[in-house]
Amino acid sequence: MSLKRHKRMLSRQSQRGSALMIALFIIVVMALLAASLMRIGADADEGVNIEVWSLRAFSAANSGADAALSQLFPLGGGSVSCSNVASSWTPPDVVGFHGCGNIALSCQELRDGTDVMYRITSNATCQTGDCETGSNDNRQCLRVNRSVEVEARE
Repeated sequence: MSLKRHKRMLSRQSQRGSALMIALFIIVVMALLAASLMRIGADADEGVNIEVWSLRAFSAANSGADAALSQLFPLGGGSVSCSNVASSWTPPDVVGFHGCGNIALSCQELRDGTDVMYRITSNATCQTGDCETGSNDNRQCLRVNRSVEVEARE
């Protein structure tokens, strides 16, 4: 065997397996990329879920403030007083209020000389899942709280 041919065979033998290492490297990189893309998708889903529940709690708090204002200023007339406003309001059993229990209401009378202002605070908490067990798994419980404050005068 000639020296040139021997060098060529040694060169081929030393290169054997390098394609396998490159393929393995590409597979590992692609697996890491796929895992990170799946995580990004899961985070986006969780963000949308929180946004929906936040909007639901905000709408419930707004509706509670509207209910308190209708109690403070009755349609048939009558005396305007914070004592007319209940301490809580239960939303109707419809899809938009699902998961939102009693909405806490408060009314405060503010006087500035002869002017009387009323401050209504409505606090709504909406939740999904079992939040009472103390589970550390965030996917089991989502609780969102929103508060709305409204001021009105006679």
